Amino acid sequence: MSGAVFLEGDVVELRTVDEDHISFFHEMVNDPRVRRGIAAVDPVTRTNEREWVESRGDDDNINFVICADGDPVGSIGLKPPNVLTGAVEVGYIVAPDHWGNGYATDALRAICGYAFGERRLNKVYAKAFETNPASSRVLEKAGFTREGVHRAEGFVDGEHVDVFRYGLLFEEWQRSEEKTESDSPRWF
Repeated sequence: MSGAVFLEGDVVELRTVDEDHISFFHEMVNDPRVRRGIAAVDPVTRTNEREWVESRGDDDNINFVICADGDPVGSIGLKPPNVLTGAVEVGYIVAPDHWGNGYATDALRAICGYAFGERRLNKVYAKAFETNPASSRVLEKAGFTREGVHRAEGFVDGEHVDVFRYGLLFEEWQRSEEKTESDSPRWF
């Protein structure tokens, strides 16, 4: 698989986005099961996807392809951070054929490590539609806390739905990293 490995999780690699990923992204974002989970209503053409891939680097978004065993299974990215507050929004998608394998959780942990460790940010946050409980589980398994509800702010399948806001602070992530390290066997 193309794209340089930029970050590694326990089971996934986060690779840079390139032209070889266009077909994968095109299929994934048009899948009705994916569209429903992110409340996307417009079809995405191959041309749209090519333009998106070619525009990587033209803005402050940071996007990766989530790969498992060298194959693309999803995508994850950070929007431009708020430089005053040190907060950044994360978003992720995993192709339905790869749901339930822990790829999103592992990718989320890896990108949080990057946001906190290399970008020196203070908070990573995300939104999940009430109609997508799997996304809420991913966030909670990665250590995020539900901070609030944006009532009827989403629109999914012709219905207004609640949107949950989750957040993870640097100090919470740091504590979980220290706990993980202390739980590991030490070899002297």
